[in-house]
Formats: sequence, structure tokens, C-alpha cells
Amino acid sequence: MSDNFQPLREPDFTPPAVLSVDAELAITRQILEETAPLNIHSHIDMVKAAVALDCRARALVAALDAERGERR
Repeated sequence: MSDNFQPLREPDFTPPAVLSVDAELAITRQILEETAPLNIHSHIDMVKAAVALDCRARALVAALDAERGERR
């Protein structure tokens, strides 16, 4: 592993605030729209898209877990 390696998230990261599933889904759809036209050959664009989508996926899962009464 490189000395410059830094994980995107700590394994036990949880979003600071959990919104409703509907709100998280709307935000996720917006991020998908915003990242769809990015240049797949641009390292910077792909890193930005990956981080944005990772954040949204984690927030959406947290909202689903909260709605179901689960804690991880």
C-alpha cells in the first residue's frame, strides 16, 4: 500500500444527520443527474463523482435503516 493512501471514509462513518428516505432519494437523484455528464476520462471528474455518490449512497442506506428501525 502506498504511503499516500488515505481511505475515503472510516469504516464506521455515519452521516451527521439522517433525513427521510424520500428526501435522501431526491438528493441522490439530483447527484446522479449532476454526475452523469461528467467526463469519464477526467480523473478529477471521476473522483468528484465517486465521492458525491459514496456520500449519497451511505446517507440513503442510513435513512432506510432508520426507517426500518435498524442501527448499524
